[in-house]
Amino acid sequence: MVHFKTLDNGIRLVVKRMEGLMSVSMGVLVGTGAKVETDGEDGISHFIEHMMFKGTKKRSAFAISDEMDRIGAQMNAFTGKDITCYYAKSTTENAEKAFEILADLFLNSTFPEDEMVREKGVIIEEISMNEDTPDDLCLDLLGEAFYGRDGYGRNILGPRRNVNGFTKDDVKKYMGCRYTTDNIVISMAGNIDINLAEELAQKYFSSLAPTKKDERTVPVNLQHSSLVKYKDIEQVHFAVGFPSVKRYDRLFDAAQVMNSVLGGSMSSRLFQSVREKLGLAYTVYSYITSYSDTGSLVVYAGVNAENYMKSVDAVYKCIEGIKRKDISADEFNRGKEQLKASSIFAQESTSSQMLLYAKELMYSGKLYDFDERIASVNAVTMDDVYEVIDGAFDSSRMAAAVVGKIKKPLEI
Repeated sequence: MVHFKTLDNGIRLVVKRMEGLMSVSMGVLVGTGAKVETDGEDGISHFIEHMMFKGTKKRSAFAISDEMDRIGAQMNAFTGKDITCYYAKSTTENAEKAFEILADLFLNSTFPEDEMVREKGVIIEEISMNEDTPDDLCLDLLGEAFYGRDGYGRNILGPRRNVNGFTKDDVKKYMGCRYTTDNIVISMAGNIDINLAEELAQKYFSSLAPTKKDERTVPVNLQHSSLVKYKDIEQVHFAVGFPSVKRYDRLFDAAQVMNSVLGGSMSSRLFQSVREKLGLAYTVYSYITSYSDTGSLVVYAGVNAENYMKSVDAVYKCIEGIKRKDISADEFNRGKEQLKASSIFAQESTSSQMLLYAKELMYSGKLYDFDERIASVNAVTMDDVYEVIDGAFDSSRMAAAVVGKIKKPLEI
């Protein structure tokens, strides 16, 4: 059972009742992230996410964690390119208490100055950790090579100079523009009574005055560039990107099927060729990221430096094979079954359902429909996949990134 309600102030609530379980996942999501930040704000969405856990009007940072631990609940948050999520998971019997703490964190955080100073140090360490994690660094570098240095090309963590310079006034100004009632979705999934869920949302969130988000148009200017970051490490990490489908494109599911054949599974061509047959990489895969106004297909591999160019050639051969449209019926059907299975598996996870329903409501304004989703995958034809291939792998719009003991960018 799915329940939807819009509070009088514009905040939307969606509840997926999953009977037979003993837990519930609850989230408060905001439609903001790195994509909409200005140069001066770069990193502030992530900074705010961290600071939300550092004390409220009635709880210290320790008390927030301690009270959640006392009821065996879990709480965390994440920041993306276009969304920020605060969430908790608890047993059904402790759902009311867990949501009260989550709401207190979201609504009443005070951003103490001493905590801001400490947390800046924590985030600087997170930036350093990211720079010491070559696969993450490579994919961030590819984002810049593909989208440029603003919009979707921004690193979610932001630059050190920005993090060190953020003030409480900066936080309040940004939240005033983006943490608005029309830009907030509350989502619950699991064994929770519908009436209780609505009562909790009303109790803690209905007092907020109606507010409208600052509409920010971010132009998408795809780059055709290749970047390299020299690091004294054993492996070479490289990634290539191509334009792909938007989030609600007619060919979205067909693109996912094509990606499954290319590098989205252990039976994919990239895995079987580059890793299993040639032994060139431990990690090699492809994935599609789709946003409301753009999308990308990315192929990534981490390889021994001596095998770098041999691995690049092997990856390109797999891509050329897909471009020839030589996908077999068995590969096509396997891709569709994997896509359906991922949707089915998500039905059995309260966390997945909480995020799924929240994101669908946030992005499209509609309720997620599982049956419609499966029907959409079933309707994908080989011709649809071929149409996707025709629009992908355009070398004139390709981007690339390399991290390792390499000084020359990958030729594209």
